[in-house]
Amino acid sequence: MSLFAQHDIVIDATLDPAKKEVNIKQQVTFRNTSNTPLSTIYFNDWANSFSNKTTPLAKRFAENYDSSFHFEKKEDRGSTTVFSIANATGLPLEWERGEAVDILKVALPEPLLPDQEVTLKFLYTIKIPSDKFTRYGVTRENDYRLQHWYISPAVYNGEWQAYSNKNTDDLYLLPSHFTITFHTPLRYHVISDLTVVSETISEKTKTTRLEGADRVKAIVHLEQQSNFKSVVTDRVEVITNLEDKKVSPPIKALLIDRITYFLENRLGEYPFEKMVISESDYKNNPVYGLNQLPDFISPFPDGFEYDMEQLKAITRNYIENTLPLHPRNDYWLTGALQIYLMMDYVETYYPKMKIIGNLSNFWVIRWSHASKLEFNDQYPLLYLNMARNNLNQALTTPKDSLVKFNKNIAGDYYGGDGLDYVADYLGRDQLNNAIKEFYANYRLKPVTSGQFKETLTANTTLPIDWFFDDYVGTHTTIDFKIKKVRKRGDSLEVLVKNLRNNSMPVSLYGINKESIVFKQWLLPVDSTATVMVPAKDIRKLVLNYEEIIPEYNQRNNYHNVSGLLNRPVQFRLFQDVGDSRYNQLFFMPEFDYNLYDGLILGAKLYNKTVLPKAFHYNFTPKLGLRSNTLLGSGSLIYTQQFKDQPLYAMRYGIAGSYLSYDEDLFFRKFTPFMTFAFRNEDLRNNEKQFINLRSVNIFRDDNPMDPDQDPNYSVFDLQYVYSNPNLINYFRGVVDYQISAKFSKISTTLEYRKLFLNNRQLNLRFFAGIFVFNDTREDEDFFSFALDRPTDYLLDYNYYGRSEDSGLFSQQLIIAEGGFKSQLEPAFANSWITTVNASTNIWKWIYAYGDVGLVHNKGRGTNAVFDTGIRANLVADYFELYFPLYSNLGWEPGLPNYDQKVRFIVTLDIKTLLSLFTREWY
Repeated sequence: MSLFAQHDIVIDATLDPAKKEVNIKQQVTFRNTSNTPLSTIYFNDWANSFSNKTTPLAKRFAENYDSSFHFEKKEDRGSTTVFSIANATGLPLEWERGEAVDILKVALPEPLLPDQEVTLKFLYTIKIPSDKFTRYGVTRENDYRLQHWYISPAVYNGEWQAYSNKNTDDLYLLPSHFTITFHTPLRYHVISDLTVVSETISEKTKTTRLEGADRVKAIVHLEQQSNFKSVVTDRVEVITNLEDKKVSPPIKALLIDRITYFLENRLGEYPFEKMVISESDYKNNPVYGLNQLPDFISPFPDGFEYDMEQLKAITRNYIENTLPLHPRNDYWLTGALQIYLMMDYVETYYPKMKIIGNLSNFWVIRWSHASKLEFNDQYPLLYLNMARNNLNQALTTPKDSLVKFNKNIAGDYYGGDGLDYVADYLGRDQLNNAIKEFYANYRLKPVTSGQFKETLTANTTLPIDWFFDDYVGTHTTIDFKIKKVRKRGDSLEVLVKNLRNNSMPVSLYGINKESIVFKQWLLPVDSTATVMVPAKDIRKLVLNYEEIIPEYNQRNNYHNVSGLLNRPVQFRLFQDVGDSRYNQLFFMPEFDYNLYDGLILGAKLYNKTVLPKAFHYNFTPKLGLRSNTLLGSGSLIYTQQFKDQPLYAMRYGIAGSYLSYDEDLFFRKFTPFMTFAFRNEDLRNNEKQFINLRSVNIFRDDNPMDPDQDPNYSVFDLQYVYSNPNLINYFRGVVDYQISAKFSKISTTLEYRKLFLNNRQLNLRFFAGIFVFNDTREDEDFFSFALDRPTDYLLDYNYYGRSEDSGLFSQQLIIAEGGFKSQLEPAFANSWITTVNASTNIWKWIYAYGDVGLVHNKGRGTNAVFDTGIRANLVADYFELYFPLYSNLGWEPGLPNYDQKVRFIVTLDIKTLLSLFTREWY
């Protein structure tokens, strides 16, 4: 028996469109290719991962803030019903679900010895889920895109590789022999990359027989009106439904032919006759950036986007169908090869293509550094976005443990850019030859990335362990620096320092103006390295000048042989992609609004680029058009990041601002602060903790209408925040201690949100606060706890009219302190307060709310308060309306001026709104 003997999977499937089910009789001949007797065989039943709201798949949707699965009807979620599992003679076998609902565990009557085989028969029905969850399933038109639709044998390689579906498209199946007979109504067309052996038609049924050897998947499309088109090349038939109306069919065929020719040249011959490239495949792994742009503003020439879409999808299929790497634990090589080949393709056929296409010629953008970036520059840029946010993960991290942005984008990009790094270091021919040799040796055989390392090592005399050990195997970033340069006769002695705990090679360049005089690779540097280079015609020494290495910080790579500044100063309008050759300063127009200053216009001077930096400064002088006053704000912030420890960041800073707080009255705020940020070791876990320390110093203009006010005050604020926001269970807790010359207070806020299996949502919020001491006047409530509208003496909240007590701006609601919506008496507490706010949904985004609380004031005692009403939750925490119904005031709709009692939440801050879209990616 061959070590790589295939399993035989024979499926007889009947589609029932009325019930959206497929009835299956299946026979699996399982061959034990291990050295261990097996008494139990595991099978993947990923169709059943859609069966309820608590499966690992359902939890993954919730973790990614995707609520569609949770709120979908049960009949649209899909499931598997297993009627029987038997041996070849029909004897029933004992079986059970594994630890998860999508894994089957079948007990054998006697152990299966090495090199022996056993045949099992399955009888089951799968309910097909809606395609809205994964783009596979049943469509609105009752077409079927079937991906993980059959029960498949798990891989045993010393231990069982049986794991749950987590929407990472990483089912592990070694090359197997499929024979599939599909019975469908006559109107359905069967599309698959398996070979169509026969097709027969009876009175009401079409029977299609498919067969394929050495297959790791069996995706089948059943369509009533097929929009798949066939393109027959000299190498392989490509059947695709990817569309681009701007590209004619002959041009599409030429592009696909060019892609298949390129891949055969770079990898080797594709072993199958045809390949299916579906829109579902592409949209699950698109060319990010291109797929976001509407057709009417596409900046790329006709055909380029279609070429890139087909290139990415075909390359992925080419590799996945022929190199059966472990798709969850050894997936990185698949993505790295895909992106490296895409980079090579673009360099070959589109060498001058810019990252923003024809927009780089537009006069508004032409000045920017972004307009000069090549198309392939996007790959390190998007990886560095995660690295600079301290969210990068090692390429060897199991796929189901990756943050979504790393899984979909940054991981593959970093891997592909790493192979480009290796190619420049070894020589491109050496790497390309190693890839072709690897493909030839391991095509259609069980393979690991370790065997790629062996192949690469055999093709070079240079050290290559650094790539697999440090680049792939850790999440340590890359950062080199020219530490010192000394003149030694007609040579330069250059001291290069590796600022990270790894060992990597680095390229050193000698530059004269814009010309490269020499380029030299330094062998892997683990701490420092000294190199002698010729001094003739060298005006500047630069590490990684062509930016082939995805380096964390390239601004410290420059060293002038003569002169003061290693990098000259450059001024730019609008935020840009950072250009490491310059010290960049950016200007950007900015606007804001409040009732007293009116529209506020100004310009922001700052150093923040598209990628985050450790040190940020921001100075924003502005003019209030209504107050006709020069206003402004500014900040200096430094963030120190830490790897592999709970304390992942410390932030230090100073911030200040000058704005109106009332009509013709202004405040100056000065705040030094420090934050300690902690997180869970698992980056997919949303749990975070923060300790915030700050000193808030406020200087206000004297208000002639309130001669008793304290215009100037300082408050030291110590705050602990625990946050674990999730779709199903949301929790946030804050303990806040403040001390000033006239008062000291402590408070706690607890927020909990629960989404139940019946789609009922419960929101609970508890607030309690007490003064340790309060030496303010009894009739002064400026520093008191507020029941419904805090005075915001720390100037933290974005009030559009902070001093208003009537009119529209007084109705702005910020859920803080007491959190009430009705305006009741007493409105403040100068001793202690405790409140509970609750709401639950009545219908979709319509909620009922209720608040109860106790308010204690010196000389007045304790008052019990309550209110109830309706909440229109249009966008939670961002756009909401509150309609009071019944409270201590009575039936509020029957009271005068009810329209003035309606409260609203409106968030206009761009950064806050962006968090709605980024939370599912990070």
